[in-house]
Amino acid sequence: MKKPAALILAAASATLLTGATPPTNGQVSITITNLRSSEGVVRACMTTQPDVFPRCRKDAASHRTVVPAGKEVHLTFDNVKPGRYAVALLHDENDNGKADRALGMMPKEGFGFSRDAPVRMGPPKFDEAAFDYAGDAKVLTIRMRYML
Repeated sequence: MKKPAALILAAASATLLTGATPPTNGQVSITITNLRSSEGVVRACMTTQPDVFPRCRKDAASHRTVVPAGKEVHLTFDNVKPGRYAVALLHDENDNGKADRALGMMPKEGFGFSRDAPVRMGPPKFDEAAFDYAGDAKVLTIRMRYML
């Protein structure tokens, strides 16, 4: 009897410590870690369309949000239908609505992808970041990364 109660208490404590609200069915909850500053905003998009990833603007059905930056950021996408999704994040430190680059190529601001998909000579492919969503409550953690 003590073991399950201890596990429930540990789970509740973790939720209280992080400030995240547990998601319910139809929600994808994302915790974003490793932000280098509280400046600006975090722009997030989640899409099922490989041809528009990581830029979701051309997908009218994509889930998008903008939240204030902080040491650790939590966001939730609501009314998510079952499917195969990928998430892309941008730490838009100057809140100018775009990913700033140095020398026309190198990202100056932070970025992150679901499944911590690797970044090589450009953003990851959809399949590298994609995860299956069955419609239940889903919790993801994405680490923000910086090149400069």
